[in-house]
Amino acid sequence: MSHGIPGVLSLREVPDPQPGPGEVVVKVGACGLNRLDLWTEEGALPVPIKLPRTLGCEIAGEVTACGEGVKTWRPGDRVAIQSNLFCGKCEFCRRGDESICIQGQILGVHRDGGFAQEVVVPENALLKLPNAIDFVSAAGLTLASSTAMHILTRRTQVRQGDWVLVMGASSGVGSAAIQIASRLGATVITTGSSAKKREFGLELGAAHAVDTNSPDWPAQVRQITGKRGVDIVVEHIGGKVLEQVFHCLARGGAVVTCGATAGRETLLNLWPFFVKQHRLIGSYGRDRVDLEATLRWAAEGKLKAVVNESILLEETPRAFARVTNFDKK
Repeated sequence: MSHGIPGVLSLREVPDPQPGPGEVVVKVGACGLNRLDLWTEEGALPVPIKLPRTLGCEIAGEVTACGEGVKTWRPGDRVAIQSNLFCGKCEFCRRGDESICIQGQILGVHRDGGFAQEVVVPENALLKLPNAIDFVSAAGLTLASSTAMHILTRRTQVRQGDWVLVMGASSGVGSAAIQIASRLGATVITTGSSAKKREFGLELGAAHAVDTNSPDWPAQVRQITGKRGVDIVVEHIGGKVLEQVFHCLARGGAVVTCGATAGRETLLNLWPFFVKQHRLIGSYGRDRVDLEATLRWAAEGKLKAVVNESILLEETPRAFARVTNFDKK
């Protein structure tokens, strides 16, 4: 088994997972495909990965077996799984910041994930799935949407009347952030590299959409706001884009970043950064309360899972190819 050959995936018979103490076996109802899976396949993550590894981190399903000491869950329970696994004991977990757990692991990276019939996870990674949400929708909400919820309600707080710039309307985080920020009373500007992506952002609730192929797109954002700039930027691309979004920011505004698809290193002009009292905030994953809020919003009809296509497990290579080529469209 090795990394570095994108699209070369194997479907194998493996022993049925057995739950240890405090663990639960979940029959996978649906598992979303995330860019994290692509990076894991390519060996592009800055963490050691023990091979072979079953990928898949966006999981919803039904409990089939419980290990010793599990009291909260029973076979037949419908659940969503929190992909960032946490110890529950360190100083950060004790204060509710599971996203920065010292012993944190990622499902599908550090241990086998959901591209399988069953997966075994710690019981504290499970959340009850409301009856109003099906497995496919739940899988589409568990990671990207809860990340957006963490950004807009925990790492920063959207206020009524704020201007919010959401990068990448068609992305997982972007599509959820548009809906969440709009519901919280913000006027949302979003971006897209094609007319179809920009139109999609408007359909989700953005008031404006700009073309990132245009070299002056940051100036367009400022023009939309009457040259004031936006209060919050939801950024998950990295590289040069992280530099550009500061040109869109109002005085006292914040850039919240949770990704580095386009590059992990960037330059920051410090003079306008401190003169305008800008803030750069890192955001990683989600805490349990974020996923709880995400599922509650979805059950109440305030947040919609964006699902492009549902496919069978044996078609996984085709799904990887679609995600790989998505940005080229």
